[in-house]
Amino acid sequence: MEDTLSLKNSFLKESKSATSVAKLQQLRIKYLGKKGLITSKLKALSTISPELRPAYGKVVNEVKVYIEEEINRIESLLKKEEHKKRIVSEAVDITLPGKFTPFGREHPINKVLSEITVIFVSMGFEVEEGPDVELDYYNFEALNMPKDHPAREMQDTFYISEDIVLRTHTSPVQIRVMEKRKPPLKIIAPGKVYRCDADISHTPMFHQVEGFMVDTDVAFSDLKGLLESFIHSFFSAETPVRFRPSFFPFTEPSAEVDIGCIFCSGKGCRVCKNTGWLEILGAGMINPRVFEMVGYNPEIYSGFAFGMGIERMAMLKYSIDDIRLFFENDMRFLKQF
Repeated sequence: MEDTLSLKNSFLKESKSATSVAKLQQLRIKYLGKKGLITSKLKALSTISPELRPAYGKVVNEVKVYIEEEINRIESLLKKEEHKKRIVSEAVDITLPGKFTPFGREHPINKVLSEITVIFVSMGFEVEEGPDVELDYYNFEALNMPKDHPAREMQDTFYISEDIVLRTHTSPVQIRVMEKRKPPLKIIAPGKVYRCDADISHTPMFHQVEGFMVDTDVAFSDLKGLLESFIHSFFSAETPVRFRPSFFPFTEPSAEVDIGCIFCSGKGCRVCKNTGWLEILGAGMINPRVFEMVGYNPEIYSGFAFGMGIERMAMLKYSIDDIRLFFENDMRFLKQF
């Protein structure tokens, strides 16, 4: 009996170190579990002499009830204390300002590219794409720029190998489409292009839209009317347009297309170099040599092609004076669009 009563004192000492519900549970198992100390005492009743068994059983049962009540009492206190701590740790200060998640915005390049695409699609054009890493044949030779042609210097590019380049324009899509399909064709080809330029108005990678139309009896007047209609839709109906003679190996005749300076309204300023005009794209009638490269008969078919830089169109539309702003990911700049 003395040994049983000593368990009570032993439990009281150990219960003082039970500072968590988990530790208290271990104590419960030690004393009251299937192999616990109190359980062992109860199993030993059969070994006690009959005359001492009632008194012994009473003492063991009292100690058991006491330990159970103490464990339940301590557990209740510990749970209350843990609940208080959790309330404090999870408290929310409702006086603090809320967390603001900024809304994303469409990048101005994508915005302008989408607008240009929508305008041409509304005119009956289809959208085609091609690879950024292109064969020299499609990027130059098939567009009437054979090896060592001086026109290649205007489009100095990044060479992967002697015959593989990062495309300098999206015009290779024109060749790839004409190789697979027969006229009539009305296609635009948007995408990334690459050239060895880097300053406030040029970047090594930029975006371009190539467009072309091929059919019987396509004239320069069709090209002129189409581009004037596009410019008036993209800028405004009052935007003046002019065509200047130029040279491109893959078009003949060729022209540069200008608009009245949107910064000075044609009066002359630093941006337009006091000319009152800003160049926005190049265009022309497809060179018969290009038709021969894709197996078209230039005596039957004619067509025109044009190309424009998306960054330049965006800079003019939104009065941006440095092309590098498009690639700096500065939210102060991007959130304006």
